Amino acid sequence: MSDTPSSNANEAANGSSDQGQQAMPPQIRVLGQYIKDLSFENPNAPGGFSNEAPQINVAVDVRVAGQKDKDYEVELRLTADAKVNGTQVFLVELVYGAVFRLENIPEQGLQPVLLIECPRILFPFARRVIADMTRDGGFPPLMIDPIDFAALYRQRLEQAQAEQKAKAPQGDA
Repeated sequence: MSDTPSSNANEAANGSSDQGQQAMPPQIRVLGQYIKDLSFENPNAPGGFSNEAPQINVAVDVRVAGQKDKDYEVELRLTADAKVNGTQVFLVELVYGAVFRLENIPEQGLQPVLLIECPRILFPFARRVIADMTRDGGFPPLMIDPIDFAALYRQRLEQAQAEQKAKAPQGDA
């Protein structure tokens, strides 16, 4: 048997070596994840415990910082503020971070990956931390609903565009 047919078959299946490198699939790897900052306040304990359901407001923010060549730190910031009749019941603030290595991602796709996909990976871990903190604080675990990071990304883009329009010089009328 000759090696030539199988060699040609492999080249046909994989493309030439230059094409194979260009066609590498995008990779998102988590190099490490961690709690960067965590705060839980239960200011009216034990008086703050009641059978009345609190009004809970959840705020979400995502921040990104470059680390090295292909490494990025992504922070998922969650704040849950619970009040009953205007009285603070609890406040939990979490900054949950990770370092991601992104490879084979085109430049135009980098921002959506960092602001949509990376926080999507982090969210279940951050959600568990908040649930544990509220439970350990004497309340039922707060299970934050899933977050649509794509919608948050679009909202952020629209805000940036609106700010850019507002800063643009107006023509003389």
